[in-house]
Amino acid sequence: MAAKITFDADRCKGCGLCAAVCPKHIIDADPHTINRKGYHPAAVTDMDQCIACASCAKMCPDSVITVEKF
Repeated sequence: MAAKITFDADRCKGCGLCAAVCPKHIIDADPHTINRKGYHPAAVTDMDQCIACASCAKMCPDSVITVEKF
């Protein structure tokens, strides 16, 4: 199953909750990006490993994550 995860990077506050619940450990703060709030937003490090479980989206307190299965 293929998956695509997108983050609303400008709304992400880099809390790390999504990374903590990812069973594949493929979400981390992007050290090369700083959003308009001054945070390093979360990003997927290896999209091919994503199983589209949506644990990250469910955990996000600001609803900045969208998970699509195809």
